[in-house]
Amino acid sequence: MAGHEIPEPADRKQVADPLSDQQAVEETRHSCDPAFRHGVVVGFDGSTSSERALAYAIGMARRSGSGLIIVHVANRLPTTVWAGCEPPVFVDVPDHRTEVLGLELACADYLSEVPWVLVERGGDICHELEDVGREYSADAIVVGSTHGIVGRIFGSVAGRLARRAQRPVVVIP
Repeated sequence: MAGHEIPEPADRKQVADPLSDQQAVEETRHSCDPAFRHGVVVGFDGSTSSERALAYAIGMARRSGSGLIIVHVANRLPTTVWAGCEPPVFVDVPDHRTEVLGLELACADYLSEVPWVLVERGGDICHELEDVGREYSADAIVVGSTHGIVGRIFGSVAGRLARRAQRPVVVIP
């Protein structure tokens, strides 16, 4: 029956379009500044190794003509609150180190060479760095190496990130 159209029933329910659902998720997700797309992500906590990683990432961003995404994963300190005979409640106490780091970075002369943004996250460092790298479509993630007994016992952030990341990871000694 060429040229004959079968009308749709009036009570037919619309089936969800997977492409429109994906677009809705993309629109609700944190929008990233296009100037930082394909930039360099660097983990920074103010330690000596993270300062070396930041210095390397600045040079890498400058040479590639891209932006620098500085990520600080804030510590969430679990605190137990005991209210009489009720069971204990665990409360996340935010780490205000990000504001201090942001002020230090804003006053730093060495960051005037490249456009940069400071992103604060909370949670697992490896997961959050990879997540920010995915959001910004980063060309690389730069981290400092971990020195000390904690890194030997639990595994270093650099080692865990290098094993699981979907983009190049540069580890600065």
